[in-house]
Amino acid sequence: MKILTFTGSTPSQALKKAKLEIGDEGMLIETKEVRKKAFGKEALYEIVIGIEEDILPSTYKKATKPLSQQRPLKEESQDVLFNLSNAAEQIAKVSRVADDPIAEYMTPSREIYKQVVPIPEPKELKEIKSEINKLTDKVKIIQNMFWDEKGPDIASQIPAEFAEIYRLASQSGMNKKHLDELMKITLEHMPFKMRENSVTVKRYFQTILRKMVPIRREPVLSMGTKKVIMLVGPTGVGKTTSIAKLAARYSFLMQKKYKVGLVVLDTYRIGAVEQLMQYARMMKLGIETVVDPPEFTSALDSLRYCDYILIDTMGSSPYDKGKIEKIHECLDANSTEYEVEVVLVMPSSIKYEDLQVTYDNFSTLGIDSLMFTKLDETMGFGNIFSLGYETKKPISYFSVGQEVPEDLVCASSDFLVDCLLNGFNRSKV
Repeated sequence: MKILTFTGSTPSQALKKAKLEIGDEGMLIETKEVRKKAFGKEALYEIVIGIEEDILPSTYKKATKPLSQQRPLKEESQDVLFNLSNAAEQIAKVSRVADDPIAEYMTPSREIYKQVVPIPEPKELKEIKSEINKLTDKVKIIQNMFWDEKGPDIASQIPAEFAEIYRLASQSGMNKKHLDELMKITLEHMPFKMRENSVTVKRYFQTILRKMVPIRREPVLSMGTKKVIMLVGPTGVGKTTSIAKLAARYSFLMQKKYKVGLVVLDTYRIGAVEQLMQYARMMKLGIETVVDPPEFTSALDSLRYCDYILIDTMGSSPYDKGKIEKIHECLDANSTEYEVEVVLVMPSSIKYEDLQVTYDNFSTLGIDSLMFTKLDETMGFGNIFSLGYETKKPISYFSVGQEVPEDLVCASSDFLVDCLLNGFNRSKV
């Protein structure tokens, strides 16, 4: 990078000189006051501009440092970042001085007048503030270009303005193929004018993400209809606790208090049965247990009076096809008129590849929607987005803790995208 200096009676005048000689390609590094304004003498300001040598006008000679003085690119980049930060502070100081250069000579009456009649903001100050905003964005761009030495060559793949959003999405656990597709869509459709500001870039990317997350809105039961929901998934993901949260929600937390019944297929785990029976006693819910597939139909018939019937199943390793087949036999044995909605419950704390394997192995049950638990135990949420995007299965609920029934959230694209880009925030639940 070539460093050039320009002077003028004001920062904006010096900046205009720089633009006349080297155009708009340079980067403002430092602004300082060389000489204060005095009687018979104008003030003198100096700005320092950095510009890549390959785009430097031919009027300037390209100088190469001696080999003994050359330093690694990463160290020089860190110095540039440090100088840029100092430049921002100095520009801010200059802008505060420019607010009112004769403030210290004001009489009290002038101070009162100042409060009543606001003084218009000088044009020079507006130009300085504009340069500060541009400088802030450029600092952010440079910082993100060095976010990971092992990361992709951002400059050759996407515009530098998108470095921050690419880093956030990549570190969230999103599948790289999906991220590349999203970036391509964003670049193709985003108005060029919006790319000049990192805030608008992030906002537009959020809009694209929201449109691509499949969400199943919570159904409202009409008169005389019933809903039968079966939760399936690996062991230890929180199916039983999620059943209790749903039961409490349908029974007490909605506009209408629905009648809820429970069916337990998880007779292999005595603790799970006792836990759910305790919840049923507390909430005064009907509960049935099923040992063999033929008993499944009679259990549903016994709870015919309920608006919602929630079915808890035995936990299974995604690779234990025997247990998954047992659940399938129960579904096949259903001779009632009720359709069973199958919800696959998975933890958000595992990587995308493991979520994909889990989905593939449970997909033989005919998955209708997805539910994710343990959102309070992870920092990345891109894996959730990638699975929904890949399978096109809607997400119905998020479990964000162990409390029943508080820690259950109806899925929304806004909530997921906010978690993905900004992290989980319990205050927003």
